[in-house]
Parts: sequence; structure tokens; C-alpha cells
Amino acid sequence: MRAGYGGSGRERSFGADGDRPMEEPTVMQGLRSEGTLIDALRPHLLPLSGGASDHDALLGMIGNARFALLGEASHGTAEFYRERIRITRRLITERGFTAVVVEADWPDAWRVNRYVRGRSDDPDAVSALSGFQRFPAWMWRNTEVRDFIEWLREFNRGRPLARQVGFYGMDLYSLYGSIQVVLQYLDRVDPDQARKARARYACFDHADQDSQSYGYGASHGLSPSCEDEAVQQLRDMNRLVATTPPGAGGADNDELFFAQQNARLVRNAEEYYRTMFRGRVSSWNLRDSHMLETVQALDRHLGATGAPSRMALWAHNSHLGDASATQMGELGEWNVGQLMRDRYAADAVLVGFSTHRGWVTAANDWDEPAQRKRVRDGLPGSWEDAFHCVGMDGFMLPLRGNEALRPVANKRRLQRAIGVIYRPETERQSHYFDTRLADQFDAMIHIDETHALEPLDPEGAWTGIEAPETFPSGV
Repeated sequence: MRAGYGGSGRERSFGADGDRPMEEPTVMQGLRSEGTLIDALRPHLLPLSGGASDHDALLGMIGNARFALLGEASHGTAEFYRERIRITRRLITERGFTAVVVEADWPDAWRVNRYVRGRSDDPDAVSALSGFQRFPAWMWRNTEVRDFIEWLREFNRGRPLARQVGFYGMDLYSLYGSIQVVLQYLDRVDPDQARKARARYACFDHADQDSQSYGYGASHGLSPSCEDEAVQQLRDMNRLVATTPPGAGGADNDELFFAQQNARLVRNAEEYYRTMFRGRVSSWNLRDSHMLETVQALDRHLGATGAPSRMALWAHNSHLGDASATQMGELGEWNVGQLMRDRYAADAVLVGFSTHRGWVTAANDWDEPAQRKRVRDGLPGSWEDAFHCVGMDGFMLPLRGNEALRPVANKRRLQRAIGVIYRPETERQSHYFDTRLADQFDAMIHIDETHALEPLDPEGAWTGIEAPETFPSGV
């Protein structure tokens, strides 16, 4: 099974009670503990009403920070996308944010970037998003993103290039797509270098455009590794960038940067696919390290000719919350949130999202059709259950610097992660892990009941309503 999106896209499994079992409280101890937690939470909750002032406190927390990391507890919940968009629009219009960087493939997101900056032939956002064809296409080909992309294009209209807001991907799955981008760019600007690059990248041809097949063969010695070729081509692209006269942030410089990043992606994706058959921890860490590299490269590029860039990052909670405060960290995994905190400290603000129940767009397994699936109530002993028990439809919980809340908010507790796959029948094993919330995030947004994200290309399995959980027994 392919390593996937957002924590449980690859179906993280910790065993029936996790790798490090929690102590089982007695019934009375559990009731007293839950009551204490809920009473402690209530004075700190900031209700979300849907009004214009909903996120005032969050924008105040972000302040002058340059990176707002906006998570999600699933890849298929409409409200998570909607609230991230509301926050991001305010960050752009009120705080001068200059980029939206998402958990998506670099070449497909760059097509959207061209559209929102008025530099493509795509007639509308639906066309601009049509590069997202591979599973799980609904992550970006959905109605919420479509509407945001149209808003972003309108916001950029008439602004000089240096003041426009871009849309970028930071993931690394597009090995073969990125190879084609590098070759196409060099064909235009330097045919001799294009021939050299084509000869190097021919090393990947035996896998017939199948990244996993390449990784399996290379990792088991069944086919040649293309590591040296990918590294050498990246070096050549870096030399090309170094010898190109610096511009003023114009379109030509952007296209060169785009090509260089694709060469970097090929080098990192080659290692990722070769490693994913050796161990889960290694491939996860490589993927999140690549995401950080992309953010840092964008930061340098966007800030080269003016003020430092400011970015909103969109990805799953499992990428953007600090892994060192979770069971992931105990397993040796790190993530973007942890790495950003290490490098940028208070300049990175980490915001998580959660829900208690509702509906989600997800699949039963990799490459299967998207379905509208019922999300079960949060398990007893989970953050989702505790948030539900406070009796509010939606709220933000400020955590950064909240010392009064720390004694209860930093105890180990279960947290749910639904990726592109959701398996309610094994939910405890597949979708929950332990976290210390106060160290994991700077703020938490909870929406108690949520709805499924609407794909732009809904299939029959999505439009149909799932049978009740008690079917066929009725119990």
C-alpha cells in the first residue's frame, strides 16, 4: 500500500491500545477526571459563530509571525477547508501574507499558481485544478478550493507581480511529472543541457512511469538505483540558477525556480520511493523533510527582491502539529510542525482542527472511489470526546502561553486522524494516537459536527448515502 496523505492515508496503526498502553482508570476516577478537564477547558473557549470576528483572537496570536500552519483532522471535511480559507483570507488581506503552501504535488499546484496570478490560459478555477487527477483528487478538486482559487485570482487582479499571492504545493509524489517539467524547461532554454538531462533521467524508464515500482526494484536490488543521476541533475540545475543574472522577481525567474524545484523533487522523491519499502519511519521523515525544504526554498525565492515572505501552510494535523508531543515522536518520526518550530520558533504558529462526529469524504482503500462516510463519535478518553462534552458547536482553544490550562491540556490523551482512507471498523487502531495537546499546537479549533467535502467530480459511491451503522441487524 502506498504511503499516503495525512497521518492515516497510509493507515497508521498503533495496536489495540497503542505501543505504550495508557493506564486504565476506574469508572469513578474516569468520571472525576473528565469533569475536571471539561470544567478547566470552559473558561478558555472562544466560540465560533460564523461572524466576521470569529478569528480575531487567532490573528492576534499570529501577530507578526511569518508562518501560519493550519491543519485538519481529515482530508475530506468541508468545515476544515472552510475555516482555513476564512483564516487565510484574513491573513492575506489584513496581515500581508504572500503565499498559500499546501499538501499537494508541486507541478499541479504550480498550474493553479499561474492561474491565480493571471499567467495561464485556463478559463476558470475548475480547469486550473484539472492537474489533480491522481488519487485522492478530491483533496484539491473540491468546491471549497475552487471558490478560494477564484477569490485569490480576483484579489491578485491588477496587483504588480511582487505583491501577488501565490499558491504552491510542497509534497513529493510527482516523480515522473517533475522529470517531464525539468526536460520541458531545458528544451526551451538550453537544448544541450536538455539532452544531458534526458540521458540521466532515462535511468527511470524501466519502471514505466510507476514510482512505487521503481522504488521496490531499486530498494531490493532488482533494478538499478537512479540516485546518482537525480543528484547530478539537481547539481546542474543549481549551477544554472547560480549563473543566471538575478532578475526583479519576474516571470522568467519564477519559471527557472519552478524547474529547479522540480529537479529537487526528483532527487528527494527518488530517495523517498526507494526508502518506503525499508521502513515507515524513514519514508515519513523524508517526506516531511522535503516539505520543509520546499517551504524554505519558497521563502528565499519570494523574499529575494523585497520584504520577507509570509505563508499560510495547509496540511493534515499529523504534518503540522509538533510530532515531538505525540506518539509519532515516540516512534522516531518528526514532521513539518516540529521542524518549523525548531527553525523558526515563535515565527511559526501551529493550529490544529478536530471534530466529534459527522460525515467525511474518504475511501476504503488506496485508489478506490471516494465515498461519503459517517464519522463515528469521538472515543471516550479522546480530545474529540472532551471537546464534545463542553456543549459548544464550535470554538477555538488558545494553547500558546496558556499556563492556567497546561496542567490538564498537556496530559496524554487520544486524538483522531483520518486521512484519505477511513476505516471505522478498526478506528481505534487505525485512526487514533496519543498526544499532549498543549505542546502539539498553539491553538485548536473544534467543530462538533461536520460535513463531507464535496468533490468537483463526485462518483456514485460519494453521492449515495451510507447505510446506518446497525445495518443489517438493526441493533
